[in-house]
Amino acid sequence: MFGWTADESTSHKLLDAFVDAGFTFVDTADVYSRWAPGNKGGESETVIGSWLKKDPAKRDKVLIATKCGMVPASGALSRAHIKKSVDESLQRLNTDRIDLFQSHKDDQATPQEETLSTYGELIKAGKLRAIGASNFEAPRLAEAAKIAKDKGLPRYESLQPHYNLMETRPVRG
Repeated sequence: MFGWTADESTSHKLLDAFVDAGFTFVDTADVYSRWAPGNKGGESETVIGSWLKKDPAKRDKVLIATKCGMVPASGALSRAHIKKSVDESLQRLNTDRIDLFQSHKDDQATPQEETLSTYGELIKAGKLRAIGASNFEAPRLAEAAKIAKDKGLPRYESLQPHYNLMETRPVRG
């Protein structure tokens, strides 16, 4: 993880090798690597941003995905928090756009229409290209899809569930 187990120099070498091998999708989040002692979150985005700053032409060679909404526990997908998070991520990533911006976890305290309409504004402004959801359960995704369709708002184009070889709990639907 950039900014945690890999320092900036090593991270840059890994990213260079990644792109040189033909890979294009870089995923991060505003909270990565908050859990490491002395970190506050955003370190991974900062390392990716410093890599892009060294060679701006690389920006067009990668698709960048990042997320917000893990912190605070309530209101993490509110209009104000999303706008602040997007601007801070853009600054840390040293870019003018985020290819895929994901809601990191469901925020049941914020109406989904507020979240989706905020994303719509940010897409129109050119800051986001597409949106996705992470760690959402099927009923909430279905609700978001219906709201998006009924209100003419952007829909979640991807789902990134918490599932890996170490933790194989089923995705509930």
